[in-house]
Amino acid sequence: MTILTRRRFTALASALAGASVLSPHVVRAQTRPRLVIIGGGFGGASAARFARLQFPQVDVTLIEPKTTFVTCPYGNLVLEGARTLPQISHSYDRLKARGVNLVHDWADAIDPATRTIRLRGGTALSYDKLILSPGIAIRWGALAGYDEAAAEVFPHAWVPGSGEQTTLLRRQLEALPDGGVFGMAIPANPFRCPPGPYERISMVASYLKKHKPRAKILALDAKEAFSKQNLFQDAWTELYPGLIEWVPSNRDGRVVRVDPREKVLETEFGTRHRVDVANVIPPQSAAKIAIDAGLANETGWVPVNPRTFEATRAQHIHVIGDANVGQPMPKSGYIANSTSKQAVASAVALLEGREPPASPVYFNTCYSHVADDYGISVVGVFRPGETGFVETPNSGGVSPRGPLAERREQRRLEALYADAWYASIVEDAFG
Repeated sequence: MTILTRRRFTALASALAGASVLSPHVVRAQTRPRLVIIGGGFGGASAARFARLQFPQVDVTLIEPKTTFVTCPYGNLVLEGARTLPQISHSYDRLKARGVNLVHDWADAIDPATRTIRLRGGTALSYDKLILSPGIAIRWGALAGYDEAAAEVFPHAWVPGSGEQTTLLRRQLEALPDGGVFGMAIPANPFRCPPGPYERISMVASYLKKHKPRAKILALDAKEAFSKQNLFQDAWTELYPGLIEWVPSNRDGRVVRVDPREKVLETEFGTRHRVDVANVIPPQSAAKIAIDAGLANETGWVPVNPRTFEATRAQHIHVIGDANVGQPMPKSGYIANSTSKQAVASAVALLEGREPPASPVYFNTCYSHVADDYGISVVGVFRPGETGFVETPNSGGVSPRGPLAERREQRRLEALYADAWYASIVEDAFG
């Protein structure tokens, strides 16, 4: 399967004059317009690298508190044992070497009126254009009983950091008794990485099949259907018969309460499921900084112009990645990477008084591992519509199902394609 390429944009013309990065104590004369990027995940890192390569007339600053980024993609393979945390951890050294200004601090607040960012360390930075790629926030308390303390018992392992949650869940999996129950609570849409919970089910099943063959997985889902469902369920029947029980919402699968002390997942009709280990993926929203800046709507996500990604509630702030309202585009690393280019090109064009690039195309390719040598995928192509984003008809689809022998070879190849995809997107983002 061929990985889709992305539209390249030509560099824009000369720089504008303006004011420099500001601190509470120092003001300097500006020599170049300031593009500041908050968030060093796939969206923010891709934006920083693309801006530095394509628009040398612009000063590019990336604000990211961590010095190493642990990716969500391939985190499920760490649970299975097929990867280690160092193998999915990436530094920002090569972005810095390319001339990106790295600020390793928390961005605590944005003032859209004055175009300033307050950092936790006390510094204030000003910007001409801001690319905001802050990712998601866990909605603590939206699921009864699930707060930050509960996450130390029932890990979510859904927010990239230094890998503590993934490591915790892996240790719990290792301690699971043979014959025990691994429970999962899966949220309603929208949430980060729609196929992610089902890849996680698959990789946990792969681990259990090898090491604890009498254990079971109970997956309780707040939805009636999920991404790549037929492909996943074909694989579960073929590879893990009798090991996985998936319970959709119409069969009382929606978890409404958790009890970490009793190790219980409770569904909406009062059924209490006792488990030995639980992975709770709770409801989510755009990250706190986006909400505090007044960019999000009542859904908790940020509406944006589908052509430029400028927030509809604030000029000069372009919101990319998981934090925006992008349906039907999924909240995926590939979408964050793909749309970052259009956001940067649009921001620079608007700085220079030009029209943003016309007729943009946004690509998504999402691979999922179901076993070490078994991969599946979905592809989509999206464009701006009149009021949001639209998927191009017949632009993609999922892996072919086909006869078993032919399908098995295709799945083996797609596992290899997945590895190549991961290497490629990491290179494109982190350089």
